[in-house]
Amino acid sequence: MLNGLEAAFFYLFAFVAVGAAFMVISARNPVHSVLYLILTFFNAAALFLLTGAEFLAMILLVVYVGAVAVLFLFLVMMLDVDFAELKQGALQYAPVGAVIGLILAAELIVVLGGYAFAPDLASTVAMPTPDVATRHNTAALGDILYTDYIHLFQIAGMVLLVAMIGAIVLTLRHKEGVKRQSIAAQVARSPATAIEVKKVETGKGI
Repeated sequence: MLNGLEAAFFYLFAFVAVGAAFMVISARNPVHSVLYLILTFFNAAALFLLTGAEFLAMILLVVYVGAVAVLFLFLVMMLDVDFAELKQGALQYAPVGAVIGLILAAELIVVLGGYAFAPDLASTVAMPTPDVATRHNTAALGDILYTDYIHLFQIAGMVLLVAMIGAIVLTLRHKEGVKRQSIAAQVARSPATAIEVKKVETGKGI
């Protein structure tokens, strides 16, 4: 259980994280959205620290803030993306998004309701949280990820790989008049296509 000071910090970080997450999807400037996303990550890392999961907090800062969010920021600033054109067809996906949002809200209500009506529910799980004195949370997290749920962990990696390839395919744009390197054309060259022999008459050369 959290004491008074920890509870105050918890509500502070949670309130700022929820507000920043809302600003991520409501900000008109995409650069501002990325900055609000970084603020959300910082507050989520603070919440992890309050619960004693310092490893997850550092991973969140190093990986998501230090790499992913900064990469998003540079991509948004460097790519000439017409966001007004992208948002034109967003309303047609609103019903699907609403259904998914309702499903997630129902899952959260079930989880929170279960802990409210059965406070001792956490002690009945098959793999309870180990004692910090005998097994610190980093090692316990590794045991769960790389032993019990290794197949799901690998599937998650494959999903992220597919998402990365899809993002590259969707955002790749070829502009006309810009020369690009073609490895296949370079490898397929022959002397007939790579060399042109000119017969110059005597005395008429440069």
